[in-house]
Amino acid sequence: MTHSLTPRDEGKLTPRDEGNLPALGAAPLIRLDAYVAEDGSTVVNGHLLDMGGVRPPNEAILDAVAMFARTLGAPVAATVIDRTVQQVARLRVHPDGSSRTIADEDDLPPGRERTAAEEAAFPPLARVERIIQHAQREELHAAFVLASALREHLTLRRGAEDELSLEARAIEAYLAYLRGDHMLSTVLALTVARIRCRTDLDRAAPDVARATAAWQRLWDEGQVATRGQELLHMWERLSEAGLLQDPSHHAMAQAVRTRLAHGGRPVPPPSAPAALTAGPGPAPDRLAPEDKPLKPARRGLRRFTRRAGRSPEAS
Repeated sequence: MTHSLTPRDEGKLTPRDEGNLPALGAAPLIRLDAYVAEDGSTVVNGHLLDMGGVRPPNEAILDAVAMFARTLGAPVAATVIDRTVQQVARLRVHPDGSSRTIADEDDLPPGRERTAAEEAAFPPLARVERIIQHAQREELHAAFVLASALREHLTLRRGAEDELSLEARAIEAYLAYLRGDHMLSTVLALTVARIRCRTDLDRAAPDVARATAAWQRLWDEGQVATRGQELLHMWERLSEAGLLQDPSHHAMAQAVRTRLAHGGRPVPPPSAPAALTAGPGPAPDRLAPEDKPLKPARRGLRRFTRRAGRSPEAS
């Protein structure tokens, strides 16, 4: 399974050299982002935090966001995706270290201008470069967590079908493959291929090939059969559309057929999954099928509520 680890749609974005700070000329309350992985690894604005083995993720996030607020001398908004509790929380943090959670309707209104402002302050390209640096140093856990954080927040802001969201998911799938987590790699890569087949079939073959490469490493018979049926349907659809020009893609499609035909259980004829049927797709902000749903933000989450002066940084 190969991947360039380079987004295809970020020509207008350039990394910032001033460090991990928001642009001083940005609109008030530029929203920062934070991510807590299922193992507790914590990311703020594309940087993996050193937890010191004792700091709870919520405290580390509040300290980091409060530092931004003090630097700017103004309140700062933050969106926290916490996979340990399957929840997204929206915060407002003040320079004195105090914070409170706000409901979705109290957050600053979304929109293209706001998304563009936030991504100009913290460019996705700079985050991808950091992911590549970790991967090149064989720090695969750090690279994978940063890729997951990038994909989660791009999907939340832009939707699962957005080009940058797809690229981030493809990078995440590749890193899972390098880590030896072939089941997760297959799930992620299949989601990319499924979305691409629905939205841009002409460009889908390489993504189906990456999903097939991960699937070929699976050993669980049930997963081999279930995921293989979907892959076979994708290859057949590409073939019917005359889009299998690369000999290696023909070989991969045949490899899927052969493995399913010689599997330990009968495989029924493939049927078109809902994600591949013709007609309009789901709303752009719909999460991909394998994404675990997040509970909506609400007021009063105590772990992200802090009185003034409680921050160790402030004291």
